[in-house]
Amino acid sequence: MTFSTETYRQLINDIKLIYPGREAEAIAELLVEHLGIEKTKILAGSPGGLNTDQSQWLDNALLRLKNHEPIQYILGTTSFYGLEFIVNAHVLIPRQETEELVDLIIKENSELSESQKILDIGCGSGCIAISLKKAFPQTSVNACDISPKALEVAKSNAKKHHVEINFYEKDVLHIASIPGNCDIIVSNPPYVAESEKEKMQPNVLQYEPSQALFVSNQDPLVFYTAIIELAFRNLNPGGKIYFEINETKGHDVEILMNAVGFNKVRIIQDLNNKDRIATGIKYG
Repeated sequence: MTFSTETYRQLINDIKLIYPGREAEAIAELLVEHLGIEKTKILAGSPGGLNTDQSQWLDNALLRLKNHEPIQYILGTTSFYGLEFIVNAHVLIPRQETEELVDLIIKENSELSESQKILDIGCGSGCIAISLKKAFPQTSVNACDISPKALEVAKSNAKKHHVEINFYEKDVLHIASIPGNCDIIVSNPPYVAESEKEKMQPNVLQYEPSQALFVSNQDPLVFYTAIIELAFRNLNPGGKIYFEINETKGHDVEILMNAVGFNKVRIIQDLNNKDRIATGIKYG
């Protein structure tokens, strides 16, 4: 199969039936890049070629896109904080807001020492823990998740990026302590209320793991309550906690953190001016 400028434009048009213009163009670019085709050459009028397997893969990818499957799961990888991560239906697809969380932690903790420890609760693909280990190679990084399948993905990503992280399977709602006190605890727990499902796109609802996304309408802060109490018991003096939060729950999370005894609690907005990060410090 010859892959020409016309073929590429038709690919974009096919994807536009599912996704809006700019997003469709970005997805088309990811598909041809995956196939080893240089977009610039195609647009310059130098057609590429696809063998039978590549042509079949592209047809199958289009079918999966039409069924609303996320492009990241189709490709099996996604980019996060300058690194490529393996992803599948057992883990959430990392998002820009989580990159902002990682970036804040890195900027605010440039002097972490070799003896200090970081814990990522609900690590999913491992994107937070691995990005922090790359930034702070001298520190000990631990990460836990309730899902053994998610931990398999996280371990594969740690191996891919040549970092040593201690992974363990835990349900944060049913643990009283963690192995050794920490200096930073970070978490991006489930925070989307069941009532918010109607606002979400089919590619999220049908494919991303609901266990990592949703909480009941009756207790939407259940994970924050558990993690805040766990963190306060297990952080060293001066230790910090960082959360990604639901944009509607910033004030409520702040109240929880203050009530337990965290100091200098801050609610930080993301690039879209929505409350997205909560952080505080344990003194004394």
